[in-house]
Amino acid sequence: MRTDIFARLDREPEPPKIVAPRMSRHRAALFGGTLAFYLAIVFAVLVTSWLVVLDWKVMLFRPYQQWPELHAFLDYYVVLGQRGPTAVMVACWLGWRSWRQHTLRPLLVLGTSLLLLNVTVGAVKLGLGRLGPHYATQIGSAEMFAGGDIFPSGHTANAVVTWGILAYLATTPRARRYLSAASATVSLGVGLTTVYIGTHWLSDVVLGWAAGLLILLALPWFEPLIARAESWIFDVREQWRARRRAVRQVRAPGVVPQPVLLPQSIAAEVAAGAGTPAAHLATGARARAHHVPTACPERPQSAPSGTRRPQPHPEHGSRGTASPAPAGPLTGG
Repeated sequence: MRTDIFARLDREPEPPKIVAPRMSRHRAALFGGTLAFYLAIVFAVLVTSWLVVLDWKVMLFRPYQQWPELHAFLDYYVVLGQRGPTAVMVACWLGWRSWRQHTLRPLLVLGTSLLLLNVTVGAVKLGLGRLGPHYATQIGSAEMFAGGDIFPSGHTANAVVTWGILAYLATTPRARRYLSAASATVSLGVGLTTVYIGTHWLSDVVLGWAAGLLILLALPWFEPLIARAESWIFDVREQWRARRRAVRQVRAPGVVPQPVLLPQSIAAEVAAGAGTPAAHLATGARARAHHVPTACPERPQSAPSGTRRPQPHPEHGSRGTASPAPAGPLTGG
């Protein structure tokens, strides 16, 4: 007997009607507010404001020394923000959803978000060049344009985007609420964990949260491009399948090769053990030169020249020889 849990593992007979989110006024307002907050954080760090002072206070407090019992657990927990492991886990889940719902949209949305994350966050990291707490050179300095790459926090932004995609792709409001709360909790914990370990300033984490949220809010602008890419991929697949079907129909059935009858002298040489490659090639050439076609049982062989074919007896039709008269007494008429 099948239960509802196992029934949900089956592939849906028809693709569901999925409505892609649009850039509504509410979402556009959130995007504008988050962008303003993002720029404000960058400006506050560039001018070495109170935010940089807070960064140094948290760094000199050394949370990993205050609560050392949490260090072992948080070393594993921070992996939830690493790009490689999280991308593989989420891609496996979304790949199953794509197969079940006959659509490539979940995987294409994930790929688009990760591409935007790498381009935007990576460009800001390399452009600002901030050094991390372990490599700071002067107390109270913002450590900007010094060849670093930690502002904003990549772990934090990746956690926001990777786990937030699950909420973005949710098909019901209830699932969207639960997944949004779960992804916010994970990304918040990952960001604070990097501050606890000492690999990021607090402002790095705050900017990472804003960077990841900007990418999630901007995804509806890329939905038309994702839909066109999905349609193009399906069209290419159908063309490839049609080409394969056409090749199967045009291709003629294979002809079974007929055995070659070897003359007695060549067959004797083969049986005697002429095993060298040159001997096999010579044997094959001689076999083709002396090839005698196989006799067809339905068609009689032609008589050799010089041999007279027996003529049919006039009393027996098409028979070649006259049949003897049956033995017995002759009777008169």
